[in-house]
This record gives sequence, structure tokens and C-alpha cells, in this order.
Amino acid sequence: MLSSNASLFDACAQILRGEYGPLDFESEIFPWDNTEYYRDELGDHIERKFIFFERLIDPGELPRIKILTNNVESNFATRKGSVLRRRINLDPGYITQAKVVLATTKDFSHRIYLAHGIYAEVTLRYSNADRRFIPYDYTYPDYRTDTYATLFNKARENLRMALKEIGKTDLE
Repeated sequence: MLSSNASLFDACAQILRGEYGPLDFESEIFPWDNTEYYRDELGDHIERKFIFFERLIDPGELPRIKILTNNVESNFATRKGSVLRRRINLDPGYITQAKVVLATTKDFSHRIYLAHGIYAEVTLRYSNADRRFIPYDYTYPDYRTDTYATLFNKARENLRMALKEIGKTDLE
């Protein structure tokens, strides 16, 4: 979640919990200052927060989830003349033991079309040698940080424990 209004994090998380169930864990709020990409839309002093859900999803659900989060963004948007401006950006994704995948509506050479105008990007890959998630050349700058690697490693460990509980141990 990205916003310059941190109170929207809790409001959106509550809506998403209603749809997807309890949270597994959530991150602290991080400053988001690696780029100015969303500054005109979201304002100054943008912050980021991640939330992770207990319920495991089928990756095939990602387009539906992205469409739902786009609708949530629209519910919190404000209108300036004829332009609808988001106040929060929600980028859902999923984590496996091997990778972190994000959903987007923006096509690019390294993104795969899923359905309904939604694309997927493998943003991070897990390296057994490094024992952590590592970025690709195209990975967003913030996802390249040690802070995010630590966060996604924690999510991966939680996933591994959940998979063990249901007797599934493969890498996907």
C-alpha cells in the first residue's frame, strides 16, 4: 500500500480483511522515497505498508484480486474537475517459496498478461545460495533494499510453516 495519508492503510486493510480473512502479519510503515513516480497523484511524503494474509491463494485469483483492489482505490479517490485522483495505491501480489509476484495494469516486456487487463511480474526470486530474495534488473528500487528482503524473508518463513502444517513442501 502506498499513500501520503497513513490512516488509509488501516481503512483499506479492514476492507481487505473482510474479503480475504485475518492478517498473517503487517509491516511497519516505511518512507517511500526511491522515486517521485506517484508524487503528482498521491502527494508528498508517501509511505508504504505491506500486509500479508493467513489464507493461501491460488495464483489464478490474482487478476480478480487486482480488480478488487483497483475498486478499493477508486472508493478512496477524490475528484479534481474531471480527473479522479487516487489517494492510495494498492498493488496486490503473492509470495511462494521461490518468488514474489506483483499484479499490475501496466504492460511491459517482462510482464505476463493474465486476464481482464491484469499483468504479473516476478519482482524477486529466492536464492538458496544467498538465503534471501534477490531482485532482477527491472525490480523497483524499493524492492531492492535489505529492509524489503528481510520483510519478504519473514513472509517466506511464515509461508513455509503454513505449508508444513498442510503437508505441502514443494517450491511453488
